[in-house]
Amino acid sequence: MTISFDDFMKVDIRCGRITDAQPFPEARKPAIKLWVDYGPEIGVKKSSAQITVHYAPEELVGKLVFGVVNFPPRQIGPFISEALVLGVPDEAGEVVLLTPDKDVPIGGRMF
Repeated sequence: MTISFDDFMKVDIRCGRITDAQPFPEARKPAIKLWVDYGPEIGVKKSSAQITVHYAPEELVGKLVFGVVNFPPRQIGPFISEALVLGVPDEAGEVVLLTPDKDVPIGGRMF
């Protein structure tokens, strides 16, 4: 299926910095609760991410990640997820986070 450039631009993907990461034992599948600062225009958004195979909460703080910031909030157990942090599967299907390969300002929109 092909989409138009206008369709692509409807998805607001920003670079953010993880400011807090906490275990999420109440989640159905192993997950980590993230707080990601997407800069002054967007602010901090919460996200639940199934990334426990490759990441521990304490190593995530300060990491730059990409996320979709214009999805509606979603209830995940007792937690409201406000953004979708992006990743790709490794050979075993486990999530590896998408990150910029250089230090960039938070809030930058992917294009």
